[in-house]
Amino acid sequence: MNKLSVLKLISCISNLLRSEERKIYTLLNLQPIHGQILDYLSKCNLHSDTPASVTAFLDLTKGTVSQSLQILERKGYIKKVPDKNDHRVVHLKLLPAGHRILDKIQLPDIFKQVESQIAEQDFSSLADALKNTLLALQTANNSRTFGLCNTCIYFVEQVDNQYYCGLTSQALKHAEIDKICKEHILEKTI
Repeated sequence: MNKLSVLKLISCISNLLRSEERKIYTLLNLQPIHGQILDYLSKCNLHSDTPASVTAFLDLTKGTVSQSLQILERKGYIKKVPDKNDHRVVHLKLLPAGHRILDKIQLPDIFKQVESQIAEQDFSSLADALKNTLLALQTANNSRTFGLCNTCIYFVEQVDNQYYCGLTSQALKHAEIDKICKEHILEKTI
């Protein structure tokens, strides 16, 4: 059975984390970019709390950041303050409501549980560690993997390069085995 590359594993873990973040942001009537901006402003210094710095840090367009800052300001999470020495410069200050919303954006405890579970294991490679991390996250979160067919527990390679799906009981063409499947379940490690 083909092994998942480190980059594919990182991508799968990232997708799972982004999916969970989107759920949280939706409940708070925010977009992920809003949380990223608030998080950045909670950590940056006096020289880096400008719209231009936010734009550079997030590597986004000025327009995208400007619209997001307007939304955050309207919601009362941030305040624009002119620089005392250079009135062309605007500083962004995180307000108490912004700090409170950041506290609500934390990922569920399930991720902390998985982290402690994985930390206790000894792995022979980074790929093994990432694979086990992904499996633990998916199991704890009851989430689908949307992974490549040839990395699924249902994937069967038969003689003469014939492929078969054990879930659907269908033969697979060679071109299909590197495609994403919604029924994918990552192969378990031994």
